[in-house]
Amino acid sequence: MTKFKVKHSLAALAAPFSQPCQPTPVSAPQWLAFNSALATQLRLPEQYWLTDAGLALFSGNALPDWTKPLAHAYAGHQFGHFVPQLGDGRALLLAELEDAHGQLFDIQLKGAGRTPFSRGGDGRAPLGPVLREYLVSEAMQALGVPTTRALAAVLSGDWLQRDTAEPGAIICRVAKSHIRIGSFQYLAAHSDSSQLKTFADYVIQRHYPACLHADNPYLALLEAVISAQAQLIAKWMSLGFIHGVMNTDNMSISGETIDYGPCAFMDAFNPAQVYSFIDKQGRYAWGNQPRIASWNLARFAETLLPLIAEHAAQAVELATGALQGFNSENEAAFLQLMGEKIGLKAATKHDESLIRDLLNLMSANNADFSQTFRLLSQSVSDASTGAAMLFADNNSWQAWCSRWQARLAEQGIATKDVKQQMDACNPALIPRNHQIAKAIELASTEADLSLFNRLHNALQTPFELDDANADLALPPTAEQCIENTFCGT
Repeated sequence: MTKFKVKHSLAALAAPFSQPCQPTPVSAPQWLAFNSALATQLRLPEQYWLTDAGLALFSGNALPDWTKPLAHAYAGHQFGHFVPQLGDGRALLLAELEDAHGQLFDIQLKGAGRTPFSRGGDGRAPLGPVLREYLVSEAMQALGVPTTRALAAVLSGDWLQRDTAEPGAIICRVAKSHIRIGSFQYLAAHSDSSQLKTFADYVIQRHYPACLHADNPYLALLEAVISAQAQLIAKWMSLGFIHGVMNTDNMSISGETIDYGPCAFMDAFNPAQVYSFIDKQGRYAWGNQPRIASWNLARFAETLLPLIAEHAAQAVELATGALQGFNSENEAAFLQLMGEKIGLKAATKHDESLIRDLLNLMSANNADFSQTFRLLSQSVSDASTGAAMLFADNNSWQAWCSRWQARLAEQGIATKDVKQQMDACNPALIPRNHQIAKAIELASTEADLSLFNRLHNALQTPFELDDANADLALPPTAEQCIENTFCGT
């Protein structure tokens, strides 16, 4: 393996952007999972692959000298309420590794113990949230959604007291960046404009170097982040994914999905569906995600105003213009993705009603989101097959299907090619909430990782499904339905 390259660019900025911090050792670490494909991409030396040295690294018990652990400082709006200091309360950035293409990736331990930002918490993570993040983040990668990744997971050997005693675990999370909108909010609340400029210049250099050549680099940064988030949210929506806690401290500047807490893929389609136990008002429901992303981006824009223009009124005008681009780009991306899901090579504004009516029909019939779109390819030439089985209101289904089939015919594309294209963008398998819960239960109560490993392996090829894993694709029964998930802090 080519010698890996390590950098510490965030550490070089020092305070107030981060604080050095060492992990707290654990008593008896054991391997849970290791991502050899990602390790290869990062050129991680094989001495850390499922070895004692690797176990010491990923548990935080003995860090090699190429690491410089630190806790990143950030603030955030949590359910709309501003908290001026949050920060990495149970996570430590170890280093930035450069892959063969020159892309830098953070490697971070999550659950490694207390940090200066722990706010009274123990800095640990229970086994359940670690397994959930490992499964869902790697599934998102396979589905083509920008996301943090999971490099390794270890059992700590220690028990944590939450509602009940739970086994502790640590995940090594990989991302292009762990910098969030809340990172800028922290600086705007605590620092002078020179530190804000230093940080913005760092983010531009690392993530959006093309902005350096713009007439207004900081406005260009805002526009780039808006675009990245518009595309990301459209991908979430097209897969029925609900993040669960879209606080500003959970929105990545790099446009990756970050912080898999009370997240879930919908079963029966319901635009008002939420999964976070504490989201009583539905703030982060599936259908609200574009609106919340736009709101969060407005908070990001506010932090950049002193850099965008010297005069406040001009800065507000420029930032407002940039923010107005979010809805149009998000809606266009969502239209294109949903068009592809129903077999349209190039959806137009005229197709919006066709897509909207299908979603309304799905909601009225409690049709499973992923199953509907996966079976739809079987209905291209015969309305009585495939997705038809999911609609109790057969007359409404037949009426919609006739409109849809007529629209497909206008394209002049062979039926087999339409079906192939649809199956290539509609997953046969998603990380079903009830299956994840069962895998966590088996691992936590019986030290049985068989279902976790089976799910993980199957989710690497979500657009293919063999007979041996057909049960993993099934929606939950009424008894298996899970309405709430938890963040695991």
